[in-house]
Amino acid sequence: MLDTRRLGRRPGSMITVDTVVPSPSRIGLDLVAIPEGADLDLDLRLESVSEGVLVSGTVSAVTAGECSRCLEPFESHVDLNITELFAYPDSVTDETTDADDVYRVEDDAIDLEPLLVDLAGLTLPLRPLCTEDCQGLCSECGVRLAIAEPGHGHEILDPRWAGLAGKFGTENQQ
Repeated sequence: MLDTRRLGRRPGSMITVDTVVPSPSRIGLDLVAIPEGADLDLDLRLESVSEGVLVSGTVSAVTAGECSRCLEPFESHVDLNITELFAYPDSVTDETTDADDVYRVEDDAIDLEPLLVDLAGLTLPLRPLCTEDCQGLCSECGVRLAIAEPGHGHEILDPRWAGLAGKFGTENQQ
């Protein structure tokens, strides 16, 4: 929650917010998110405009997740870029938009959490990777290919040829 009482309602007034706060909840997707209690580094500018408070800047945080290829846990970093209007109660914007279309100033305070949830959903990758060149898991035995010996592979015989291979004694050939 950001208090806007210092800002006032006179259009053109501005304050900056440069602080670190704990994440109020887990913010993100199934495989990668900002953990609850993680530090959110707020570097914001709050500007009073005729219809509300324009919030712009960045929120930076550490993310924790699971690689979508090898399933290993990893940590990363995300910067959420914010440019959003929070409408004053009884403003034209407040009266002419649906409840879900605009964020609102309530009791001279701005709740950033719903905005951060929306931005994280748009910014974080749907298929996060521990490294860009992650090879994933072996489809046969499940070992992580990053730690498997060079040339890791399995002799696989097509079951359609199994009878013929048994007849000619070539069961180990592909």
